[in-house]
Amino acid sequence: MTERKEGLVSLVITNYNRARYLRECLESIRLQTYPHWEIIFVDDASTDDSVQVVREWMEEHRDMWSEDRQLVMLTLPRNIGFAGAINAGFYLARGEYIAVQDSDDYSDRERFAKQVEYLQNHPLVDLVGTNYYAFPDHAPAEKKLATWIRYGEEIRRVYGRGGHCVCHGTILFRGKLFDQIGGPTRRISGAEDYEFIAKALNSKAQIENLPEPLYYYRVHDSQRSAQYYRRKESNDAN
Repeated sequence: MTERKEGLVSLVITNYNRARYLRECLESIRLQTYPHWEIIFVDDASTDDSVQVVREWMEEHRDMWSEDRQLVMLTLPRNIGFAGAINAGFYLARGEYIAVQDSDDYSDRERFAKQVEYLQNHPLVDLVGTNYYAFPDHAPAEKKLATWIRYGEEIRRVYGRGGHCVCHGTILFRGKLFDQIGGPTRRISGAEDYEFIAKALNSKAQIENLPEPLYYYRVHDSQRSAQYYRRKESNDAN
């Protein structure tokens, strides 16, 4: 097993035909106040110009790349789905910390700094998510704070009842957690993110959410989790 690089955040972004959103997604990482990060970009056999967009962005910012700041792009020869793609990214991650971001979303510039600081100050916590703003693709200024995120011991209780209260796109966790339990499986199609959090909790991992919204979740018709997200938001309104 490769020794993990102290202080490094390895961000895994999986992508399938999200070319129109990639620049905003990547720029939100370039502008992070936390300086030690790498991007693992896994393209799941996109049929649009996603790969070209990323290559052009990399070239535009070529002066910032170094041994300690890289973008590693893995282009899969055929589509293997979310679980397979994100696991491929997790295996390539070198960092002490691993983070996730969806390719159609973006992060607050303080996200990594605040999540890493939290884990450094709470050595018994293995994974930390955050609250987030959701916004419709056609009206990005209409941001709505999520209300289904939970905190503390309530997180374990919610998952114990079969519920969900951690936004997968916001998570940052210790690399050793992946080394111990692996990534999501394909057993629950469309809910791999739920299964990963539940598996972590079942392994006695400690999980927390930060109440501050540090992530921006785009709502559109073609997103992978559209049906689940709408059901969750509907439940919040009742």
